[in-house]
Amino acid sequence: MGVGNRMKKQGMPMSLAELGIDRKRKSEKPQRSSSAKKRRTSDEEPEPTKLVKLDRALRQEREAKLVTKQRKQKQRLVNPDAQITVPPVFPTTTEDDVEDEADDIEEMIVDEDDPEIREASLSEDQLEELAQAEEAEESDSVFNTDEEEQQPKGMFSEDEDSDALETLNAANIEGLSRKLDQEQAQVEAEAEQELQDDALQTNIAEDGLLDDEDQMNMLAPDLKLIHSRITETVRVLTNFSKTADKTRSRAEYTQQLLKDICIYYGYTPYLAEKLFDLFSPDEAFAFFEANETPRPVVIRTNTLRTNRRTLAQALINRGVQLQPVGKWSKVGLQIFESTVPLGATPEYLAGHYILQAASSFLPVMALAPQENERILDMAAAPGGKTTYISALMRNTGSVFANDANRARAKGLIGNIHRLGCKNVIVCNYEAQKAFPKILAGFDRILLDAPCSGTGVIGKDPSVKTSKNERDFLALPHMQKQLLLSAIDSVDHHSKTGGYIVYSTCSVTVEENEQVVQYVLRKRPNVHIVDTGLGSFGTPGFTAYQGKRFDDKMNLTRRYFPHRENVDGFFVCKLKKTGPSPTGAAAAGQINGTAEADSVKLPIVNGKKATTSTNGKATSDEDAMEVAPDDEFGGFDDEADQALIDKAQKKWLKARGLDPNMADGKSKSKSATQPEVNGKVSEVKAQVVSAGKETQKLSKVKSKQKQKK
Repeated sequence: MGVGNRMKKQGMPMSLAELGIDRKRKSEKPQRSSSAKKRRTSDEEPEPTKLVKLDRALRQEREAKLVTKQRKQKQRLVNPDAQITVPPVFPTTTEDDVEDEADDIEEMIVDEDDPEIREASLSEDQLEELAQAEEAEESDSVFNTDEEEQQPKGMFSEDEDSDALETLNAANIEGLSRKLDQEQAQVEAEAEQELQDDALQTNIAEDGLLDDEDQMNMLAPDLKLIHSRITETVRVLTNFSKTADKTRSRAEYTQQLLKDICIYYGYTPYLAEKLFDLFSPDEAFAFFEANETPRPVVIRTNTLRTNRRTLAQALINRGVQLQPVGKWSKVGLQIFESTVPLGATPEYLAGHYILQAASSFLPVMALAPQENERILDMAAAPGGKTTYISALMRNTGSVFANDANRARAKGLIGNIHRLGCKNVIVCNYEAQKAFPKILAGFDRILLDAPCSGTGVIGKDPSVKTSKNERDFLALPHMQKQLLLSAIDSVDHHSKTGGYIVYSTCSVTVEENEQVVQYVLRKRPNVHIVDTGLGSFGTPGFTAYQGKRFDDKMNLTRRYFPHRENVDGFFVCKLKKTGPSPTGAAAAGQINGTAEADSVKLPIVNGKKATTSTNGKATSDEDAMEVAPDDEFGGFDDEADQALIDKAQKKWLKARGLDPNMADGKSKSKSATQPEVNGKVSEVKAQVVSAGKETQKLSKVKSKQKQKK
């Protein structure tokens, strides 16, 4: 193959030797001995390629110094009095420079500290460039030499060395004095500003209590200082006549205290004021402090399976520190420390105890159930009170555990099985609508009503912000309906019972004393009796904010976390002495309302009237009356008969018979119930006889097959 056209035109490329390029590998470099490192004399011809890196480093260093000087001069032009700090500019170094420097480091034998040797090793052109660079370094500046001489010398600067501080003389005394005055004024201004910020943050005036609201909102609150202000305000309100400022009123101190409570403890203003009004200032402060810590863990011994002494010994052997909850309870144990989870011990799984708050013992103790009684727990989930009732009854009688929430009823059933309660019946009804229509005639009823939970804030802190004014209107309304239903469902003829216990885990008056007072006005056949809890607890309010309650309201009991160290609770025990007002159960409670006011009712068209669901009076032909001698609160026989007829039709239809035979519509519309029952019995007899004949035929056929 011949030479191409391109090679003919351009010719062969030149070799590296012809181009003057000497390719030497790093590994091929000759190793120099120690004698080769001697200084060269001026007679030897220097190698220019070995000093390229040195010239480059010197040039970069000069450029860096020049840039730093220019920056300083520009800043002096802008602000002559300011202290100038210019970051140093370092010469830039590329990766190629680093590699070349590493390759040639052994070849650099020139002593850079000796200028004579360095100049001897340079060429004439390089010496000339070096001299020009030194002249430029000395004379190069943004200012002229005359301007630089006019600049004051000996001024302080943070970016200069410490040896730049010259001695005080006539030239710089004025500048130094002025600078010291400025620094002193700045320090004093910063100190004054810091004092003002502290005063705003603490919001403490001369009296140490009151502040401007706008100033308070400007800064984040200091909780430690707010707590100290709360303590001081409580001290003033406790002894107001002696410790208060004469220019301030009690209302102003109280308003300031409520605002601090909302900030420090996290309550809404509405709830904080409602709870504060229940106590004196010092006791209110103790109540809010107690809500910040949870109550002690308490377990209840299940006496159906064991006793408290045996259970305590078993738990102590497992490393649990405990003691009896108090003299008022025979089954409670207070847990201080446990090395094992209390909800997973063999004793727990075997049903020997249940985790239950100490305050939940109190309603059951007030109810005092007896053996072989018929008892209703209207709001039973999760089952702590229901199983306690069953244990006190020793699995005798019957306990109806109702809860409107079907999901919570599942947990109720689990606890009932685990604790071995065999006399409990679980149902799922809306209590204010179902009772006493579906079930009635109970000896005792326990109503632990749904409430706002203001007594268990230590367990559920969300109550601080989740409850508003609407909740304190809707909840008492529902509680009144439930309590009226419970009263109408109790049998006042019971020889051992006739009691209703109403309890809530709330401390507000709207959910406790006011509900009981409403029921006493609507049901004159009940009255308050002693709870039987002794002196444990605080008597209920007989008057509150200008409202007067029943004289026996002091028989009710209140429990607070800062007094009894239990969850906030209210317990009231009522005794039913007579039948409910005529029509009250039918018209008021079946539909979830409480409109019946007294036993005497108006007359409509010459007939005795009752109240209906819409509040209008109707005759007793349209409403069910409760007879005084009816033990079960009155059942509707016609409604029961309709259910019976429906069941008979279903039974006939399942057997392929005419469902209308149950009421006689197929032959005669005027057929009476005995005739229908007779026809049904005849049909049954025919079915039985037909069955016997088929059995005989089957026996005959089987015998014939055997003979064949």
